[in-house]
Amino acid sequence: MKKILGPLRRGVEKYEMIKPGDRIAIGLSGGKDSTALLVAMKRFQTFSPVPFELEGITLDMGFGGMDLSPLVALCASLDVPYTIKKTAIGPIVFKERHEKNPCSLCARMKRGALHDLALEQNCRTIALGHHADDAIETFFLSLFYEGRINTFSPVTYLDRKAITLIRPLIFVKERDIISYFKIKNLPVIESTCPANGFTKRADIKNMIKDLRKTIPDLDDRVLGAIQNKEQLNLWF
Repeated sequence: MKKILGPLRRGVEKYEMIKPGDRIAIGLSGGKDSTALLVAMKRFQTFSPVPFELEGITLDMGFGGMDLSPLVALCASLDVPYTIKKTAIGPIVFKERHEKNPCSLCARMKRGALHDLALEQNCRTIALGHHADDAIETFFLSLFYEGRINTFSPVTYLDRKAITLIRPLIFVKERDIISYFKIKNLPVIESTCPANGFTKRADIKNMIKDLRKTIPDLDDRVLGAIQNKEQLNLWF
């Protein structure tokens, strides 16, 4: 847990993610990342110098076949309120619309529904389970597929709904999350999304895996570059 809590605290404090009295919604998908975030934030809550409240929220995407009872039990054991909202996002995207790029539409609809659910639970801050590997993958995705240097921010304020998105795991490495899950035997709910495992992100993940074989410190180098705005030598 130290390899998760230490980087989590570093990210929260460096980017001032939490304000006193914040009511933070943890977006739980059932995957390892958001579940690790829930457990780590609950532990961090016990010694955080800034007091805050937690609420678990999940969107049922309507794909069917997902048993969320392990998340219900976990939230109950942690004494974290938990809300599940049923949606028809999955069927709309994959059965009705037949989009050429279903992931893009699905992501937009999911974001909007998640923001609304958080507001319904009186939460103005949403914590997402994106970790360091996600930031690196997004960096390469933007570079190769969009022709721009970009990745998500540790903190994002959405003025239209007055919601703040935070990513407390921004400095946590995926391998440490995987290791923690094996030790604690935490529940992982497999996605039933038809596009799972067949995305550009999956391709980029495999590419990075190969690069690490010859560049062992690849992750630290890229994360350092992302934060090094003082030495951004680009053409303008």
